[in-house]
Order: sequence, then structure tokens, then C-alpha cells
Amino acid sequence: MSAICFYFQVHQPYRVKKYRFFDVGNDQNYFNGDENGNLNNEWVLNKVANKCYLPTNKAILKLLKKHPEFKVSYSISGVALEQFEEFAPEVLKSFQDLVATGQVELLNETYYHSLSYIFSEKEFERQVQKHKDIIKRLFNIEPKVFRNTELIYNNDLAQKIEEMGYKGILAEGADHILGWRSPDFVYKPKGGKNLALLLKNYKLSDDIAFRFSSKEWGEHPLTVSKFGQWVGAKNDSAEIINLFMDYETFGEHQWEDTGIFEFLEQLPAELLKNPHNYFITPSEAAARFEPTDEIDAPEFYSWADIERDLSAWLSNPLQHDSAKKIYELEHAVLETEDEDLIHDWRKLQTSDHFYYMCTKWFADGDVHKYFNPYETPYDAFITYMNAVQDLKLRINNHHNKKSPLAGVNAVDAAL
Repeated sequence: MSAICFYFQVHQPYRVKKYRFFDVGNDQNYFNGDENGNLNNEWVLNKVANKCYLPTNKAILKLLKKHPEFKVSYSISGVALEQFEEFAPEVLKSFQDLVATGQVELLNETYYHSLSYIFSEKEFERQVQKHKDIIKRLFNIEPKVFRNTELIYNNDLAQKIEEMGYKGILAEGADHILGWRSPDFVYKPKGGKNLALLLKNYKLSDDIAFRFSSKEWGEHPLTVSKFGQWVGAKNDSAEIINLFMDYETFGEHQWEDTGIFEFLEQLPAELLKNPHNYFITPSEAAARFEPTDEIDAPEFYSWADIERDLSAWLSNPLQHDSAKKIYELEHAVLETEDEDLIHDWRKLQTSDHFYYMCTKWFADGDVHKYFNPYETPYDAFITYMNAVQDLKLRINNHHNKKSPLAGVNAVDAAL
């Protein structure tokens, strides 16, 4: 028998507007793009809401009511939830309606969808707690399973997550980590005790998320019966099939005219035709299955690009320099105790900013260009660093007002 675990990532960053050098020191709002939709986060959010979140949530709710055995899980970043509250409360309500069915699990992640674990364990802890708090406030749920930003994972992170009391963690079923083993079983992290490690079946997941509308793909068109056959073929060799993907797959990455919504609406019934299939949430999988083996991941890896490493965010000097600069401000910005300033600093930690600076081309270049709201990675870097420079001025001004006789640049001192 095969348990089928659906997990969807929901995330929208605060994109930095066209923030120019001459704005430094004069404009403290980095995220309010123009009224034509250019880097306007409200405009982008509502566009994605109408194309993806609202119609997909409507479809999922219908499926949950039609099939009481159907279950799904989500991780919704804190910055996405924050924007739902401000710009699209109907989207938030639609997610709350899903959770109210009792067939939906919510996972924990970093509030700001950040790379904080890589740079600051303390900041990571703060962001995870902040995300836990907003999930509790909006959904009255305390997550039991953790999903790090972009499925970034290694042994040390798993150990940290187990220490924090979670029952499970998600990661990519990368070939270079699995070796000869299959992603279709529950594992445990190296050195772990009771933490369940759930690995994405990237082939089946990406058949939907990336290849669904590709006419160059040899299996195009992907029908529910074909997909059901592929899942069914694993019944004798799989314990759990983890289908992990961005929620924006539906309607945004795969447009409505591709037939993606019809595929989604027919999929649970098709999978349930096989009496050996059933649906499960990540926490249920963690409780039900004993680990098959131990997974050793000494180095960070992720679910991004062909390499499945950190190169989508940290592969060139632009990315390394900007990430270093923002995290170097940690002590100085927290000392201000200015919540607006700290919130802006954390919004600038969101991983998307560094993704936009990626200069990789070849196989992954089209993907990066599609998701990049800036004309070039260099424009993304310049815009971002202008905002960081202004943030430094704000921090320094704050400290100098508190200690005008100190004569010390607080930011420089912190660095």
C-alpha cells in the first residue's frame, strides 16, 4: 500500500521596489512599487490570488468535502500571511476554511522565508517562533512538522529541529543524498532519535509542477489516468509518495488554459480508484512509519535547480556580499528595539532577494528569469544594496540619537 502525502508551499515576498541611489536617506519604504504593478506587492499578490490561491482553494475545499479521506498540507510563509491580512483577507479566509475541515495540516517554517539558519542560529530560532505565533493566532494550530526555506536541509538542521520538539522535517529526495535508495520511505536524519525525515519524490512532483504543460515532454499531455498508473506502479515498492510543490503551480506557473485545474479536480478520485492508495499528512506519516534507514547529509542541499544545492541563492559575489551585509547588521538592528526597523531588516532577509541576483544560465536560466521582477540580476543587486544602505543609516541614526556624545558609528562598530 502507498500513502500519498500532498504538501504545498505558499509564499510571496516583499519585493524591493526600484529603489535608487538618490532614495537613500530620503525614502524609508523599500517595498511599495508603483501603481502600474511594477514591483508593487499588493498588485502582485492580488494577481496571484485571482489566478491561483482563490480558485485553487475553492477546488481543494470541494475535493475535501467530496472525499473525506483526502488530505493535504501547507506551509504558508509569515510574509505571505501578513500580506493576505493586509491586501487579500478573502484569501486568508479561504485558507482558514480549508484548515477548518480537519483534513489539512499546517507546517512551521521561518516567518520571513529566509536563509537565517545558514547565517544565524539565534535569528533562525526567532523567526521560527514568530511563524509559530502567527499560525497559532490565525489558525489556532501548533505545527508539529518543520519545513525549512526551499527545503534547505542538512544533518545539523535536523538535529536542531528535533531539539526544538518537532516530530518531522521535510527535505528533497535528491539522488546524490539517497544514492541507491528510494525517496518513497520514511527515514531518520543521521544522529536523530525520533525525528521523521520525509523526502520529496521529485520526479512525480515535478511532472505536475514543471512538466505538465511542456509539449516537448515525451509524456505530454499528462492525464490523471496516466499519473494514477505511475503512482499505482509503486504500490509494491513504496511506503509513502511525497508530492511536494509550490502552490502557485496551479494557475500561475501552469496557467488555467493548460488544464491544470481539471487535472487537480480529478486527481483524488483517480488515485482512490486504486484500493492500495490512501492520503496522509506529514505528522501522520511521522507517527505511523518507522524509519527505513538513516540519511546522512553533512552539507546543505535544497530542492532548487539541477544541482539541488544553495547555488540558487549563494553562488556568486553579488549574492554572497548582499547576504553577508544584511546578516552583519543583526546585533546593531536588534539593539535599536525599533520594531519597524527590525521588521524591514527581516523582510530584506527573504531568500527571494538573493534568488533574483542569481547569474546562472544554461538549464536553469529560464526558470530564474521567469521569477525575476528585475531586468537583470545586477539590477536586483543594486536595488537591494541601496535599500540596505538606507537601513544602515536608519540604524546608525537611531543609535546616535540614543548616545549623541558617543561619536561612534553604531553600524560600523557592529561590523
